[in-house]
Amino acid sequence: MPSAPATSPTHGTITLKVNGEKHTLPVDHRTTLLDALRERFDLTGTKKGCDQGQCGACTVLLDGRRAVSCLQLAVAAEGREITTIEGVAEGEQLHPVQQAFLDLDGYQCGYCTPGQICSAIAVIEEHAAGWPSAVTDDVRPEAGPPPLSAEEIRERMSGNLCRCAAYVSIVQAVSRAAAVHEQTTRSGQTPAAEKGAAA
Repeated sequence: MPSAPATSPTHGTITLKVNGEKHTLPVDHRTTLLDALRERFDLTGTKKGCDQGQCGACTVLLDGRRAVSCLQLAVAAEGREITTIEGVAEGEQLHPVQQAFLDLDGYQCGYCTPGQICSAIAVIEEHAAGWPSAVTDDVRPEAGPPPLSAEEIRERMSGNLCRCAAYVSIVQAVSRAAAVHEQTTRSGQTPAAEKGAAA
């Protein structure tokens, strides 16, 4: 079968910034971000689960916000900062959320773990910024962020399913990582110091 011509309405060249590095590649415009990450960049840490946006296994960060990459077209991610599980650590230093999952056994088979960790990183930032959730009692802006209780964490992480049901450990891990984040933010430490504090 001949390759598609360069002028095909369904093909084009895009530039994606993944984990801090820019990559230019030809793509079929119908390619999902998930498939581009796994099949074109070999970033297989992002898992394909339900492929319908329901399980959260393929969660990545787009400009720091959570996104299920199976529902995102790669062309729509052009010009945005894409962070996968391979990009959250700093060298050999695990991200505080990764460290907390490791310390508190926040995984079992591990298949959902990359999506859980990406989601948790965004959850902590969203909470710190004062974003309410569906279980937040006082949603007035002046009320500030509510305590990041287990109920808040469960609600905010509800888009990520764990077939092994390691939810208790996951909630504990997110809670610990959030505490580390809050502590280092108050002390004015750098993100690198935050990662060290979690170790």
